[in-house]
Order: sequence, then structure tokens, then C-alpha cells
Amino acid sequence: MQNVGDIFGQVFRAIWSNKLRSFLTMFGIAWGVGSMLLLISVGEGFRSGQRRQLATLGNDLIMMWGGTIPAVANQHTGMRPYNLTLSDADAIRSQASEVRNATAFINRNDLKQQSAYESAGGQAIGAEPNYSGIRFLPIREGRFINDADMHDRRRVIILGDKSARLLFPGRPAMGETVLLNGSRFQIVGIADKTGRGNNDNDNQKIYIPLSVMLEMFPLKGENIPADSVTSIQYQPRIRGDNVAATHQVHEIVARRHGFDPNSKDAFNEWDTIKEEQMVGKIWTAMDVFLGGVGIVTLGLGAVGIINIMLVSVSERTREIGLRKALGATSRSILTQFFLEGLLLTGVSGLIGIGGAALLMFVLQSTLGNSMPGFDPPKLVPWSAALAIISLSVSGIIAGLYPAGKAAALEPVEALRRE
Repeated sequence: MQNVGDIFGQVFRAIWSNKLRSFLTMFGIAWGVGSMLLLISVGEGFRSGQRRQLATLGNDLIMMWGGTIPAVANQHTGMRPYNLTLSDADAIRSQASEVRNATAFINRNDLKQQSAYESAGGQAIGAEPNYSGIRFLPIREGRFINDADMHDRRRVIILGDKSARLLFPGRPAMGETVLLNGSRFQIVGIADKTGRGNNDNDNQKIYIPLSVMLEMFPLKGENIPADSVTSIQYQPRIRGDNVAATHQVHEIVARRHGFDPNSKDAFNEWDTIKEEQMVGKIWTAMDVFLGGVGIVTLGLGAVGIINIMLVSVSERTREIGLRKALGATSRSILTQFFLEGLLLTGVSGLIGIGGAALLMFVLQSTLGNSMPGFDPPKLVPWSAALAIISLSVSGIIAGLYPAGKAAALEPVEALRRE
């Protein structure tokens, strides 16, 4: 009877006697496992990065702007523009049962910003109080616009992080005043920094009550309503279910502006829910493809190990015959060759997993959060589980078949072979 130490000693000596052949086979499996894990982790990095990038705009957000419709109903000989209005937003809030919340705002890029120290540019947003609940806008100091500001048309202003630094370099901004085209506004809040790297356009925005914007800086144009707004943005009642909400909003807007709600070209919108679903489907398909490639690679590696073990059985036929003649059992022969195949597969697979994890750690340390829309790759639990399961199956197959061939040899026949 052999003890465990003797069995593993024989296994290691057999592998070491064919170092180059064993190394090349193990390298193939380690490369396949590491590549599969790395590629899947890169795909998941893009998926989570895109999801996080969309979340910086707001959760479950559908954005709508004014569009172009036929000048005469049901005809396409001439087209005319239409503007969304604050009353459209009120109608959506009161009539669209599938809409959880909606907000309207005006966006102006031509308002001069002046403090007692510096001047600056950037987008000026005339917003409703619920804007910060629909769009992602964390407030670092003070508060956002409230209902009293809207009702009383108070001249208050909220500065973005970069705007506060530009207008008040090295100085506190809360409670100070800013001139917009020469009109005084008191600072009641400062937004926290959003975005990463150089993507700081949102940080240079300023916010005033929509009622004040409509009164002092309305949108200009020929034949546009007095309460015209730049955009209406809304969220569906059921998270992630954009179809019913979009249909209701289209019906309301089309009825109010006199065109067919089924005219898709009339709606200028961006559905971040649909965008996220599309990105998710793309990367799911990529994960399936890359996972399949990885499994095929592991399968080819298992075939290579089977071939190596079969060659090893052929080369060691006389050794097997001698050992069986001296009393070795078929079980001990089976165990040794099975362990050789399993060890080759398992060690190379663990090297592949460790190498991939090390490379991902280096990428995380190097890239950090510097790339908008992309998270550094990190080991995905399900892909690691898939690799381990595939390795286990490959190792068992790669070990059992050659081991069975070796154990089935008769001592006399084995000793007679050259």
C-alpha cells in the first residue's frame, strides 16, 4: 500500500521528467483562463461604467426637447418647429398616471456671470424645485430652489462647484451675491462636484428659479409661447418600464400641440432607460461570447493534456507492467495518472486566475477613476466560478481517460512492449 506522500511524489517526478512538455501545456491553459477572465472583466467594466455615467444624469430619466411637426396636420409638404412649455409639464404631471415625476427647465448659455472678484461663463439653468430630485445634483452647502422661491420669484442662485471656485477664488461663496446680466442674485447653495477627470461641464452650471428665468431671461424666438422651456424630463412610475410612460407623454404633448402622437419624427428625446438596456444587452452578448471562447480554450487545453497523458502512458508501458507485476493495483495506477492530469489542469488554471487578478489590480491602481464611462476591470465572481467549474470538468476528463487506459494494461502485455 502506498501512502499519499508516495503517490504525490511519483506524480511530481513524472511531471518533472517532461518539464518542457508540461510547461507548454500548462501555459496554454493558464493563458486561456487568464484571457477569459480579463476580457469578461473589461466588458463588465464598460457595463458598470456606462451605468454609472447615466446615473450621474439621473435615475430612470427620459429627456424631451421641442421638435418639428407638419405645418398642416396630416401633411408633410411643410414643417414647423414647436416648443415645449411649462404648461406641458404641468399637464404631464396631472394627466400621465404612468409618470412618477416630471420637471421643466430653461437652459441659457448667454448670461454673463459676475462676482465682486471675477467673471465667468457657463450654463444658466432656470429650474423647478423638483429638478434636483430627478437629475443627479447633490448639494454640498446650503439648499436648492424651493417652492417659496418659485412662488415669490426670489432672486436666489445655486452655484456649481467649478462656478463657485471661478467666481470666488479662495473665498467662501455662501451668502454672497452674483450679477446675472447686471441683476443681483443671492447665493443660497453650492452643488457638490460631480463627474470625473476633465468632464466638469455640469460643475460650471448655475441654477435659478424657473419663474425668475421666465420673467427675466425667457427664451427668445418668433411665435413661441411665453412659458416656453428648453426641455421636459420625466421618470416612469415603474422603475425601468419606459414604454407606458413614453406613450402617455407622447399622447399629451401631441394633443396639446396639434399633431399625430404616432409621428415618431416629431419627438426629439433621449431615453436613458433604453440606452442602459441596449448597453446591457450588448455586453451580455459579449460576456457570453467571451465565456464561450474561454470554455473552448479550456477544452483545447484539456485535449492537450489528454494527449500528453496518453503519450506518457505509452512511454511508461513497461514501467506500468513492472509495477503491476510487483503488486501495484489497477487502482493505484489509475490514481497516479488521474492526479497527474488533474494537477496539470488545476495548477495552470490557478496560475491563470492569479495572473488575471494581479493584472486587474495593477490596472485599477493605474487607471483609478480617470476614464469617464469605464470602470477599471475587476474579477467578476461568476466568471471566476465558471473558470473553476470548467477547469474541474477539464481536469477530471483529462485525467480519467488516460488513467483508465493505463490501469487497464495487463502486466504481461505491458512488459512485452518495447
